Amino acid sequence: MPEKNDRTPSVQQPSNTLEVSRAVLRSEQAKRWTKKYRTEVAASSSSLLSTFASYPLDSVKTRMQAYKFDSFTDCVRHTYKTEGFHGFWRGVLSPLASITLVRTVSFSIYQKSKYALDGWIYRTTGNSPLKIANTPGALPCFSTITCFGLSGAMAGACITAIACPFELTKLSSQISVLMAEQKNQDPKNETLRRSYQNLGTFRTAQNLVRRKGLAGLYSGFHLHLLRDTIGTGIYFVTYESAKQLLANARGGTPTTPLAVVVAGGLCGLVSWACIFPIDTAKAMYQRNCLVTGDGKADVPKIQFNNRRMYRGLGVSMSRSCVVNAIFFSAFEFMKKRINSLQVDEQLLCDSHL
Repeated sequence: MPEKNDRTPSVQQPSNTLEVSRAVLRSEQAKRWTKKYRTEVAASSSSLLSTFASYPLDSVKTRMQAYKFDSFTDCVRHTYKTEGFHGFWRGVLSPLASITLVRTVSFSIYQKSKYALDGWIYRTTGNSPLKIANTPGALPCFSTITCFGLSGAMAGACITAIACPFELTKLSSQISVLMAEQKNQDPKNETLRRSYQNLGTFRTAQNLVRRKGLAGLYSGFHLHLLRDTIGTGIYFVTYESAKQLLANARGGTPTTPLAVVVAGGLCGLVSWACIFPIDTAKAMYQRNCLVTGDGKADVPKIQFNNRRMYRGLGVSMSRSCVVNAIFFSAFEFMKKRINSLQVDEQLLCDSHL
């Protein structure tokens, strides 16, 4: 009988070995990239959450600044009656995009400016503001306040060029129905006011460019620049100093949850209380630019002793306290999680990545 050939079944290697190796490399590369840009990643993700959660308060604040309402509840009732529940989130897409972009760029500039100023102050005086701020038992001093304040002001000035067009389209969306409701003796402006009603962010921008050119997107830029330069400086000084007082002075770390929540809420309250008349003047001027045809819009005066300029301050401070408490809590949490990521640098090095 012919001999039967013994056939040994071949052992098959996993066909997806190469794909698994590539997936591991991509994962390590993603972790390395995330750690490198941890400030930007944490700021953008935290901004999306805090902006959406607090937007109804921001919408009511803008309406109270631009038009006269008897109270906060009067504005809320009128908005719900005329626009429904959706009205409180009217124009939310613009700030979701703009505030996320602005905060990401702002925090990136702030971080770089902070370390640059810290180095300059250390070379000049022999004292490092950042080292002082993170030393248990140390209190805020002139060098820390200067470092945080100037870094914040620089960040605020730089982001105005990005933020101004987005804020103008957001304001237009928020008050478009109110603009259409207003009675004006000039019939020419009637059609103009109604032209902004129920437009999205992109179509509002198109409408502005068509009527006023690209410069129309930067209506109120000078007031926006003044507000953000001063306000962002105060914002970061308050946040960093409050964290230092609440945590470091008690022998703790500056990122303890309680310190972050309180400092985040406080920085929003203090900064808005200081710059609110500037913000009101900006909102009124931008409204005037929207409803004025080819004529020159009236420029309101910044009056810190005029009660009219503080209309909507309560809701604005409440909104700012909530949004910043949420934002900084999420921001510090995200940074801690990102810092805890373990990256296999040897694997990436061996793969020439």
